[in-house]
Amino acid sequence: MAIKIRKEDALNYHMQNQPGKIEVVPTKSLSSQLDLALAYSPGVAEPCKEIEKNKDDSYKYTAKGNLVGVISNGTAVLGLGNIGADASKPVMEGKGVLFKKFAGIDVFDIEINEEDPDKFIEIVKSLEPTFGGINLEDIKAPESFKIEQELRDKMNIPVMHDDQHGTAIISASALLNALEIIDKKIDEIKIVVNGAGAAAIACAKLYIALGASKKNIIMCDSKGVLNKKRTNLDETKAEFASDTELDTLQEAIKGADLFLGLSVGDILQPEDIKAMAKDPIVFALANPNPEISYNVAMDTRDDIIMATGRSDHPNQVNNVLGFPYIFRGALDVRATSINEEMKLAAVHAIADLAKQAVPELVNKAYGDNKIQFGKEYLIPKPLDPRLITTISPAVAKAAMDSGVARISINDWDKYHVELQQRIGIDEKLMSRVISRAKKDPQRVVFAEAHDLKILKAAQVLQDEKIAFPILLGNRTAIQQLIEEHQLDLQECTIIDTAEESEKVEKYAQAYYEKRNRKGVTLYEAKKLMRERNMFGSMMVENDEADALISGLTKDYPKTILPALQIIGMEPQVKRVAGMYIIANKKGTFFFADTTVNVDPTPEELVDIIGMTARGVKFFDIEPRIAVLSYSNFGSSKGTIPAKTKKAVELAKQKFPDLIIDGDIQANVAVNTEIQKSNYPFSSLAEKGANTLIFPNLASGNIAYKLLMEIGGAEAIGPILLGMNKPVHILQLGSSIREIVNMAAIAVVDAQSYHKNHPTT
Repeated sequence: MAIKIRKEDALNYHMQNQPGKIEVVPTKSLSSQLDLALAYSPGVAEPCKEIEKNKDDSYKYTAKGNLVGVISNGTAVLGLGNIGADASKPVMEGKGVLFKKFAGIDVFDIEINEEDPDKFIEIVKSLEPTFGGINLEDIKAPESFKIEQELRDKMNIPVMHDDQHGTAIISASALLNALEIIDKKIDEIKIVVNGAGAAAIACAKLYIALGASKKNIIMCDSKGVLNKKRTNLDETKAEFASDTELDTLQEAIKGADLFLGLSVGDILQPEDIKAMAKDPIVFALANPNPEISYNVAMDTRDDIIMATGRSDHPNQVNNVLGFPYIFRGALDVRATSINEEMKLAAVHAIADLAKQAVPELVNKAYGDNKIQFGKEYLIPKPLDPRLITTISPAVAKAAMDSGVARISINDWDKYHVELQQRIGIDEKLMSRVISRAKKDPQRVVFAEAHDLKILKAAQVLQDEKIAFPILLGNRTAIQQLIEEHQLDLQECTIIDTAEESEKVEKYAQAYYEKRNRKGVTLYEAKKLMRERNMFGSMMVENDEADALISGLTKDYPKTILPALQIIGMEPQVKRVAGMYIIANKKGTFFFADTTVNVDPTPEELVDIIGMTARGVKFFDIEPRIAVLSYSNFGSSKGTIPAKTKKAVELAKQKFPDLIIDGDIQANVAVNTEIQKSNYPFSSLAEKGANTLIFPNLASGNIAYKLLMEIGGAEAIGPILLGMNKPVHILQLGSSIREIVNMAAIAVVDAQSYHKNHPTT
């Protein structure tokens, strides 16, 4: 599915809060005069003197070892062409974000206003003291070949032009697996490449390194087949000029085993696919429109194996499967280059990973329990958490074996753990949730559709097909906001309770029957039912919506009460609870109860522990639970230590399989070093807690709000636990992104509900 991007949304995204997508964040304390003196003058002189004596100590005392330069002159920006260095900066910042998200690598993006390749080379070469590696990006061919090759020869750090090698590595992995499935040998297949730019040349060269025969490769550009009759070929194209009389792509593709497209959309016709050999492989990688559409190609032949660059079809050839992890492995052994051995190691690692059993969390993320090696799964999914621990070690080992590594990794198990810690193994949690939601969108009713944030979030949910938004509110006001802000919400249902007399009567009667012995008259029920939280709750209760979201503009207690009265709690649940997901550089943590229970008893804490454990497992994470106090295992006396100690004892009896401990202080719960030194008996000493149960509402509420405002943590929630049907309450003033995240969680919650209640 191609995501619909609006100009206003894209511009607002880049300018909101702080312009751009990146910032520099200090990694050391700067809170005192001593800190400043150590960080700068006079203390900084000491590491300077050490590096002067030994340049490699820059890896010891500076960020160089985890810093990549993303460098471009903006001459070949994907889909935009030669837009210049200044205009390329948003793209380079974006590449930096991907490095950080997927591999924990820091980036400085550098846009160089220079098109002369020799001058460009000298500028980049002079930056070697700054970086541990160089990622060249969006530089036009044929200059890009010269630039990369000379920089590789002249620099002693890894240099890679990702536009060339990223696509080559990922498509080569797909090719190896496709050939295995159809039982063809790479040295025997006929290959037709359409497009003769940097990526196409790199793909052809890598396929040859894997065993393909150069004489079996026919390459085409916009003027036709590169053959020796043509006199206008530059040096790089001339290398792939065939000794053939063929002139057109249509002539060349007859009998081909593989078509590789890195050109323009819709250049192939069904007749061209029919003319290919038995079991044809078609890699149509033009974006956003492939050389032939996926559906047309698949309808043309039953024996076809196909890959595209699009996320809405199987076998997406996506560079993010490669470059973050390749650089990660190269940096971690201080490689002097990224050589052919390292690229081939990445190819085989990616190909081999696709043959392994797919983890359940990946199946859930993509909403497909049938993901397994085959024609529709040649390469791993981008959200597979095993990519970093599969590709990076393979690349690092290849660097060591080929002699370009300056340090060695001896404990590979320890290295695997370090890789997970660099990005946080749960870093992609919301990405997985959103992908899972997209597989089966549900009807989400928003009770505050009069608010512009809700409408903008609905736009995202509609465009990305995460949910089917239902907008509750005054129809005229909603349509006025839609028109004023140029939104396109035609696919969304708008419901104005003032226009729903018949439904209000029906809902009021049902509400009256539920509450008539709790002081509610039929007259009051009819009056209340025009209130949107009441109406929305009744829609969910009557299966006319799958989930309810509210709370953006109202206090939490006022928002939750109608849902509790109408939908109620799960059977055997005595109370609901609120859980926040708190994400920062140290990982992902779950906080409960942060929104509902004011001062729970030990027995009530046990209920909260059970609901929270289920809530954490909902995100495919094993909970490690700490019940928090101001005491550590009886070190202090008082009501709270006694309560939390009792709750832990009861919880261990009720949930013997849970990893749980307490009473324990918050810092100790997450600090394994303190626990190992002082409390080695703790069940949390080995890995630390990821789920924190607070002794009362005040402590939980204060903790998450301080982390958000002062600690810079991202908070997702509150996620309401224990409701009979999906209801989620936004925190007051949530951002558009937070609303979208909550809606995605609500969709997955609804999916789970329907799975467990198939008759509803």
